[in-house]
Amino acid sequence: MASKLTGNGIIEGSRIILPEHRQAYLNEMDKQEKRGKPVLDDQEIQLIEQAIFGSYQECRSIALTVFNPFDDEELRGVVTAIDKPSRRIKLVRGEEDYSWIRIEEIIAASI
Repeated sequence: MASKLTGNGIIEGSRIILPEHRQAYLNEMDKQEKRGKPVLDDQEIQLIEQAIFGSYQECRSIALTVFNPFDDEELRGVVTAIDKPSRRIKLVRGEEDYSWIRIEEIIAASI
């Protein structure tokens, strides 16, 4: 009797999972499941690279969709540097806010 009064009391000895809670948990795990990177054809890759190069040459703003296993990221900024050996770009989004993005991770680009 004393053991039921320690910790959570009566609840400590009677842990159950309701069917609704189990289903909600399984649904959440399915949502968080990693997804694969989409395969881009050569034409799409070429359009993305042209948009990046256009942003770099003309200092225009560009919107990039970067692949993420859980949810794609939409980034907007100006390409200020292209690192050809590493195949990555520097995207400046503000005064001191910038990111280095691998070109292979970009799945869409628009100017």
